Amino acid sequence: MLAGAGLWWLLAAMPAHADAYADVQQLLRAGRAQEAQARAEQYLSSHPRDPQMRYLLGRIQHETGRSDDALQTFTRLTEDFPELPEPYNALAVLHAARGDYEQARLALQAALRNNPAYAAAQENLGDVYAALARLAYCKARELEPGNAAVAAKLERLGSSPCP
Repeated sequence: MLAGAGLWWLLAAMPAHADAYADVQQLLRAGRAQEAQARAEQYLSSHPRDPQMRYLLGRIQHETGRSDDALQTFTRLTEDFPELPEPYNALAVLHAARGDYEQARLALQAALRNNPAYAAAQENLGDVYAALARLAYCKARELEPGNAAVAAKLERLGSSPCP
């Protein structure tokens, strides 16, 4: 549903630390998430405020099913670096996965305030609005089951069932 986020432009801007980032990313791509997390945490022990590695750690947490930890990591990133749009986008992905579309919408709007040209966040906002529309149409169908216009709108949004 929601497009992934990346701090790749920031990673490229930090050549002195590129090896650490590359190592973590390579481990993650190789399916060695525990090693990637250990390497990220090791790096962060001496560079605790590094936003790029903290972002990678959040990705690892999310990809290994530790969404509560990822939520906490990305939330802290938005608090420490409110100007970065990527952590807000990552938060939105987590909120949307939990069905909390309002929080996802707010996070995406923050990302887009920071970078209006952030295409992934704009796409994700569209997905969130579509999910919110689906919920509203489902409620309308519940209130008026015979409404053909609502049924047609639900059909246009896709085949997933109403909650």
